[in-house]
Amino acid sequence: MKPSIFARPACLVAYAAVLTATLTFALAFAQDQESWKNQTPISVAVTEPDVRAAANVTNSRVHVTPAHLPGAREVVQMFNDQFGAGPRVTTVPSPTPPAFYPADLASGSGIKIVSAVSHAVYVNCTTIATCWGNPEGFLIDLGKSNFIHLLDQYVGSTANNRYTDGAHVNVGYSIFGNTLYPHDIFAIVHAAAKLVGAGNGHIYHIFLPSGTDTCFDQSGVCYSPDNPASNVFCAYHESVTFSDIGHVLYTVEPFQDVDGCRVATPSPNGQLADSTNSGLSHEFFETVTDPNPPSGFINRVSLLLVGAEIGDECVPLANASGALVPTFLINGKNYEVQTEYSNHYHACAVVP
Repeated sequence: MKPSIFARPACLVAYAAVLTATLTFALAFAQDQESWKNQTPISVAVTEPDVRAAANVTNSRVHVTPAHLPGAREVVQMFNDQFGAGPRVTTVPSPTPPAFYPADLASGSGIKIVSAVSHAVYVNCTTIATCWGNPEGFLIDLGKSNFIHLLDQYVGSTANNRYTDGAHVNVGYSIFGNTLYPHDIFAIVHAAAKLVGAGNGHIYHIFLPSGTDTCFDQSGVCYSPDNPASNVFCAYHESVTFSDIGHVLYTVEPFQDVDGCRVATPSPNGQLADSTNSGLSHEFFETVTDPNPPSGFINRVSLLLVGAEIGDECVPLANASGALVPTFLINGKNYEVQTEYSNHYHACAVVP
């Protein structure tokens, strides 16, 4: 693995140690959309050891999703190229060689996530419905849906209930200004994972509230709606290895109801909720199929699409209202979220 560009000098530990956080979580492997709301929270602080662990990270892998904004795709593609990161038998006819399907994904030597528990980590907002909608309800529906079985062809399993909803985590994190940097994210992830669990069976989703930016240090690659000059991405997924607790998978979900990231109206669950759900779906599918980018399923054959992941190939067109994504049933409920690429159909799809 490449060394991380996000490792922080030791001198920054003292600076970051003053940033305290109160983290509340409930360990509940929810079986329905309401059960996670009724758990008794447990409070814990993000401590200096968490900050130190974040500062000493040496290995990480990241893949960033560009915003629907002029020039964003090119900037993010260069960033992913520098720092980022077997199909089922099908009845769809294959072309006679040397022809090929230019969008099909091919696996590298890396692992894929056959099953995992998703943990929602909410930063600086405890009124989830007003800040993000109901992302855990969406994750529960996604895990029980036919849509999730589109992943079967990549991970080699057809079992039901492989992807479930787990801990509910609230983090109150003090920052200078309004921007979180990788060492901040690492510290929050470490604090949650050392209590809830590390390893490939856990995926953490870090939700940032409206008004909170996040940047990759001095790279100028940011989610920053308030600073258009550096605003080029909507979300990302990453893997990181800590020296004490080991490997952790997570996604970072900034506030999606902004220009360049939101879905178009009308939305069955409202533009706030479905913008969150669509971004979350994109990053979840990519974490499962390419958890340590770019060693999993990515496009490895098309010059125009090389490096693209399962969600990237199906990023929708956008207009002034937002991204033009379809509305379809996920576990019997309508959601407006993007499709994902299927080698089975050689197309973007919502069914296995």
